[in-house]
Amino acid sequence: MSEMQSEGGAAGAVHGSLQAGALTTTYTASQGLLLMLLICTRLQVSYFPAVFHGISPCACKATHFLYLEIIRMFTPVVSQAFAMLCSNSVQEVMDLGAVAHLSTIESRVPFLHSSMAFRTSHEIQKIETWDYDDLKDMCNMDAVAAFRNKSLNPNRPQQRGTAQNPDIFFQAREASNRFYDVVPGSCSELHGTRLTLRLVLTTSFFNHYGAEDADRVIIAMGSVCETIDETIDYMNANGHKVGVVKVRLYRPFSAKHLIAAIPETVKHIIVLDRTKEPGSLGEPLYLDARYLFVELSLSLRLLPQAVMVLVQRILPCSDYRSLQEY
Repeated sequence: MSEMQSEGGAAGAVHGSLQAGALTTTYTASQGLLLMLLICTRLQVSYFPAVFHGISPCACKATHFLYLEIIRMFTPVVSQAFAMLCSNSVQEVMDLGAVAHLSTIESRVPFLHSSMAFRTSHEIQKIETWDYDDLKDMCNMDAVAAFRNKSLNPNRPQQRGTAQNPDIFFQAREASNRFYDVVPGSCSELHGTRLTLRLVLTTSFFNHYGAEDADRVIIAMGSVCETIDETIDYMNANGHKVGVVKVRLYRPFSAKHLIAAIPETVKHIIVLDRTKEPGSLGEPLYLDARYLFVELSLSLRLLPQAVMVLVQRILPCSDYRSLQEY
């Protein structure tokens, strides 16, 4: 066991271990992730099956204060082309952690598996854990063998780490699309066929909770969904028709799965981001949803960007009720 000087050293150790053909993972927070970005680039271009587990407090801004920004953790990694999973609860950290590891082995796309700092990472909760024999049965051992056969070995020398000019580089980047195009489908298939029987909670990567004929829906991700669930139960019991779509697979973003999760009766949609990007037209999840609805010419009303920043606070159920009635 060796202690690294920083998260950058830990990421470097991950890269070296993967080069040698060992399945490897690491843990960090959003501040430490910034020190890992260079290695993240190397993992992506090498198509190594790696998982970075992280919690997402915001790096300090104008004052020395940590508040929760889940997509702020994702933003630096977007350019590194990691797939991104978000867990909403302590149990989902266990459940989707396995999904991340099994999916990265099959797809060869590195994964960032994130959960909320403090509101999830510091919560003491009883959970159902995985059995290692079950995980072994679900693992694609052919993909594991293929990964190990590509490891650095003097018996099968190969060239790595070369430099490329922009014309060749961008051709390679475009050629990588095929790996990401299959991630939502392979994750859903893996989740639906092999994991559902073993998961404590039956979930999907874009899951609707609430009235089947809801006319108002919140789109959100992170631990905030747990509070919204309680609000929806109360409102639907009192004559409302509301729901929430929980986003768990943020990248690659699957338009098909998001549309399938939204009831056809929906007329108003509220997108809640747990981040703030000053100067932008909107926050990341809001822009993804807005672009999708405009492209499909859906007659849905999205609330203005001003509402998005409200979720920076730890809102009580009454505030979510007010948003649904907005």
